[in-house]
Amino acid sequence: MSDAVLVRGVGKQFAQVSAVHDIDFAVPKGSVTALVGPAGAGKSTVLRMVAGLQQPTTGRIEVPARGPAAIGAMLSPRGLHPARTVRDQLWCYAPVAGASRRRVGAVLDETGLTAASETVVTQLSPGQQTRLALAMALLADPPLLVLDDLFAGANGIERGALHDLLRRHANRGGTVLVSSDALADVVAGADQLVVLSEGTVVWQGTPAKLRRGHPDRLVIASSPSIALATALAARGFTDAVMRPDGRLAVAEADEATIRAIAADAQVRIGNIAADPIHPDRVLASLTKPRRHRQTVATPNPPTYAPAPTSYGTPR
Repeated sequence: MSDAVLVRGVGKQFAQVSAVHDIDFAVPKGSVTALVGPAGAGKSTVLRMVAGLQQPTTGRIEVPARGPAAIGAMLSPRGLHPARTVRDQLWCYAPVAGASRRRVGAVLDETGLTAASETVVTQLSPGQQTRLALAMALLADPPLLVLDDLFAGANGIERGALHDLLRRHANRGGTVLVSSDALADVVAGADQLVVLSEGTVVWQGTPAKLRRGHPDRLVIASSPSIALATALAARGFTDAVMRPDGRLAVAEADEATIRAIAADAQVRIGNIAADPIHPDRVLASLTKPRRHRQTVATPNPPTYAPAPTSYGTPR
């Protein structure tokens, strides 16, 4: 089997709420696949089913590599003891993962936490806490990593280091399935993107395919704009959009080329401004805020309900 994970027609029902439905995607071995979508889109539910912590209500999930050492999972909450040091946290989990103390030192180096190994968890930054949770997932050196919201709290430097770590794992033959609320966090390091909205897959493909569908543009003030669009199309630049203000937004053409074509067509060019598209603008165009899908009629609420306990309800 060339896929490390195969998800087919998967749905998950919690009481009256359909968390996810009709989920279909595959994660090739040796790849980094990013599951992306707004909060509540169903990413964590899918990851928990892939990790074997929950069972689908419908459909099937095939993960050939099963067992305690086959999947390294980093989920939310992170499972960190606030009073332990970084090293103690890993030592406590090492026997469960079948890992030696030498392996603990290796994952501290791999995640960049060696210098913070004697620091108590509560004194770590959010990014360091995330890296500690990742170090726990790496203890058994599993072939499959399932990582929920890996980039939460990471700054730009930490984000780059995490991308390098995931790429090294994939280059060794491992596989990564990682989730994020922000497309900008994962688009630079993923081989494949799976976009979720309202509990279902709305887009999937490579980052290159996504960029082709949502390219950066140059916005041109010209007179007349229709004549410029016609001249550009004649030279093969057909992806041009007329803005409401009369300016032309053109993809895949540089400024020098546009000015040369305009001169040949005797079109007067005014200002040319770059309009780079941010990845999260693309994500917003593909998705919607979550609205829970109720599939069973909800009974009328009781006139009295006890107050919730101080520790909340189980998630």
